[in-house]
Amino acid sequence: MPGPLALVIWYIGIGLEIAFIVCSIARKSFFRYLFLNAYFLLELGSSAGRYFFLSRFGQSSAEYCYAYFYTDALLTLALYVALISLYARVFGELRLNNFVRYAAVLLLLATALFSYAAVVQSEQRLATAFAYELSQNLYFVGLVLTYILWGAVLKLRETRTRLVQFILALGLYFSGYAASFALVNLASKYSVVSFIAPALGCLLPLMWTVTILRHSEESRLEPARLLAVAR
Repeated sequence: MPGPLALVIWYIGIGLEIAFIVCSIARKSFFRYLFLNAYFLLELGSSAGRYFFLSRFGQSSAEYCYAYFYTDALLTLALYVALISLYARVFGELRLNNFVRYAAVLLLLATALFSYAAVVQSEQRLATAFAYELSQNLYFVGLVLTYILWGAVLKLRETRTRLVQFILALGLYFSGYAASFALVNLASKYSVVSFIAPALGCLLPLMWTVTILRHSEESRLEPARLLAVAR
């Protein structure tokens, strides 16, 4: 079983995910941000599934390993879909929704093909290696797409406060995860490094929950304030 600190971080993350869903329902925004809520619902289901395999087979078991990597790939895919839904909201007024959807599907297929090509000759189990590779590549694609979307927000002078804050939080989340992966590779001998990624997992539901509580759908940012945030 994971240590006490790892379990505390895990439980905090679950609590924050539930908080976002509850706040979305309370603020009558559940269906408006359906894919964001769906991502956290999937997170909760994945946590329950992982805990089942963890408690029954142990942390070092092959069963838990499969459950972890498969759910991780599924969650990364769900977060990618949530990101595309934010793209659709930003570009909706320009009537580019269909273009965004087609481009997103093509990019996803290209990422999946690249991930498969990277592991097809691997000596490891292909399905597990593919799930891991796809998850890592989608995180990188998500990071790039989030910064592109942030550039579009600035270019189009998007002022919807919730939307801007959701995108900004997602950019910080992806950036933090990218930095944590680099830190793990550079300083894996330090045990504290292993807690960074789980702790960052609490960051996204926390920031999104604060956003949906503090701002209504009608809230708007002043363009000058938006440019100040960019600096």
